[in-house]
Formats: sequence, C-alpha cells, structure tokens
Amino acid sequence: MKMPYILVGLNHRSAPVELRERLSFPAEEMAGALLELQALPHVSEAMILSTCNRVEVLACANGSAPDLLPFFSARAQLPAQQLRSHLYEWRGDDAVRHMFRVASSLDSLVVGESQILGQLKEAYAFGRAQGGVQSYLDALLNRAFSVAKRVRSETAVGSSSVSIASVAVELARKIFGSLEGRTVYVVGAGKMNELAMQHLRASGVGAAIITNRTFERAQRLAERFEGTAVPFDRLYETVPQADIVITSTGAQQPIFLREHGEAFMQARRNRPMFFIDIAVPRDVAPEMNKIEGLFVYDIDDLQQVIAANRAGRTREAQQAEAIISSEVVRFREHLCELDVAPTIVSLQDSMEMLRQAEIERARGKLGPLTSEQEQALEALTRGIVNKVLHTPITALKSAAKTQKSESLVEVVEHLFNLNLHANLSGRRERKAAGEARKDSAKA
Repeated sequence: MKMPYILVGLNHRSAPVELRERLSFPAEEMAGALLELQALPHVSEAMILSTCNRVEVLACANGSAPDLLPFFSARAQLPAQQLRSHLYEWRGDDAVRHMFRVASSLDSLVVGESQILGQLKEAYAFGRAQGGVQSYLDALLNRAFSVAKRVRSETAVGSSSVSIASVAVELARKIFGSLEGRTVYVVGAGKMNELAMQHLRASGVGAAIITNRTFERAQRLAERFEGTAVPFDRLYETVPQADIVITSTGAQQPIFLREHGEAFMQARRNRPMFFIDIAVPRDVAPEMNKIEGLFVYDIDDLQQVIAANRAGRTREAQQAEAIISSEVVRFREHLCELDVAPTIVSLQDSMEMLRQAEIERARGKLGPLTSEQEQALEALTRGIVNKVLHTPITALKSAAKTQKSESLVEVVEHLFNLNLHANLSGRRERKAAGEARKDSAKA
C-alpha cells in the first residue's frame, strides 16, 4: 500500500522571512483556508501548520496527488513560478518522515526546541474540529506525537532548554556583553515572550517593561516577572526608555515604522537601541534598520547564534533520525494492516455465518442436546473455523507489510465468495474498519 499523504510547504531554510510572512495564516483566517483546501480536487483530508518558521499543508490524497501550488500562489499573491523554488513537496513515506521530524524538533530553526510540538498539536486539534483531520491524518498525527515523545525520552536532543526566545535573549546578551542594568521592553504577552521573560530574568536584566493589546495579560506577565506593565496605547511614548525591545505580536502589519524609529532616537539623544523581532509577520519594518544608532534583528538574523547550538546536537540528532526511520517503517506496516482489516472482518463474518448455519442443521438432525454436548459442538466448530482462517488471515497481514495486499485481497474475496455476504456483513465490516482506524491513533 502506498501511503496517501502529501505535504507541501516552506520553512526558514527554503524561504526568507519576507515570503514566510506573506504566507502565514492568522487564527481568524485558518477556518476559511481549511475549507478552501478541502474543496480542492483529490483532497480528502487537510490541515495547516503555520508558525514563525514554517507554513505547511498536510493533505490526504484521494486517488491522484492534488496540486497545492495554486493554493500557495493565491495566498502569497505571487506567480506560481516565482514561488515554486521556495516550496518543498513530500509524498508517501517522505511526507510521514517529515512530519515525524517536525514533531521531534529536528527540522526546527533551534533543534530540540519544545514549542513546535505544542504548535503542531494546536494545528491538529483545530483541523480535527473543522473536519479536515479524519482517519488517515488522525493516525499520522497521533503517531507523530508518539515518535516525538520517544525521541525526547531516548535521546538528549531536547536536554537543554532552547527556543527562539532563548536565542533572542542570547543575542541581546552578546550585543551588550551583560544585561545587568539594561532596560528591556517586551511587546506582546504570548508564549514566545513569556519564554523570553524567563530567560531575561535568568540573565540578570535590570528593568522590564511589558505591554500587550489586552492590558490584563501584560499585567499578569509583569507580576510574574517583577516587571512594569503599560497600556498598549502608551507604547510609542514609553519604548524610548528601553535599550532592548523584544517584540512578538500577532499583528499582520508592522507596528514599528521608520518614523517611529526616528522619534525614538531623538528621544534617546541617539543612544543605541536594539530591536529583536521574533514575530512573523514582522513587527518591525525593515526600513528601521537604516536609522543610525538603531539596530534591528529579525528571526532570520538569529540563525548565526543558532549555528553554534546546532553543532553540539549533531550526535543526538543522528540517533533521533535513526528512531524516525524505524518509526516510518512501523507506521507504513500499521497503515497497511488497517487496509486489509475490512477483508479480514468480512472473512470472519462469512465463516461465522456458515458455522452457525451448520450448527442449526446439526441440531435438527441430532435433536435436543445436553449442555455438555452444546459446549463440545461449539468448541469443535470454532476450532475448525479458526484453523481454516489462520492461513488466509496470516497471509493477508504478511502481504500488507510487503505492500502486496491488493492482489491477495482479491484472491481471498474470490476464494471465499465474500461478496455473497456483503449485504449481511457490510454494516459490521464498516463499523470494525472505522474502529480500527480510530484505534490506530493509540497504537
């Protein structure tokens, strides 16, 4: 059986931040995008993973592989030819392997960071709620979560607490040598900036100012980390107090423009000021970097800091890759076994019907039977049926693992004339197959 998965996307290696932000999906647009995907020809299931470092569509192909390039082209408002060189496409085993690597944080900007697994689980839950994630994607994603857990428990890939937020703070420390006595302004109170605050405090930062569009969230974060919360409408008047600004909001347009930067430098009397923008789409307009004394680092600029971190994780990553390779094989075999499950169930139903019919005929000839005789008749007939079924069922399961199941399924159905019982056993067959696919998430 060829696994019916296809994945198309781009990430921090294949596309610059300018392109990634054009393709990112804010929460309020995700439902509509999923509906659009599900309406495409040959797409039976679909979900979207959109983070600061990647935008990926994972789909289940219904027959022919769907063409997802027009979907990305329309989203980016760019010609398909211009976009093609930045996209990667994985099918079948390769798509499964990629999802396992993403979940295990082997494909992350910071190898071993823990945020991506949570983001993937959120994308899965949303896709399932919208009807885009059904049996096949459900099986794949749940197995990906299990693989990620195995990688973290059997390797030291995630042993150090690393994240984009921690790398941003490391960059700030390298810029200043020490963060002691420095004032840091944190724009946004989401998970990324919460992690940034943890690392800032551990680095001995002086004062911390926090703002968010929802002031109560800024207050909670400020109370937790002994910072000062300010209302978002006072952002521009209070930012000049800071030596370092770390920003990560969900804004779809930059919140810091060139004119803001010029005003900040005038208020600071040209004392240097650093912006670390870890948002996608970016919060800081690129033109801000042209102002003398003002330095802007976006998420792509963090890669130099990350390179040193990646070198120390190579050995553990190699061990994790070996785990993933074995898990891809296991998942393919598991999916193939599910593919022959309806035939096995139908075969068992057919033989059970024949067994019951023969018992009834025997009772008519033998007359009333004692309890012991009934038990002996049941044991005898069940034993015969089990021995008859053992060879074809074993053969079906073995063929599934070698991807030769389709021809053998046809042979078994023909030999046992299963179509004669389709109407009687169809309901039970479909129910059992459905339950088997649901159980695959737990396998």
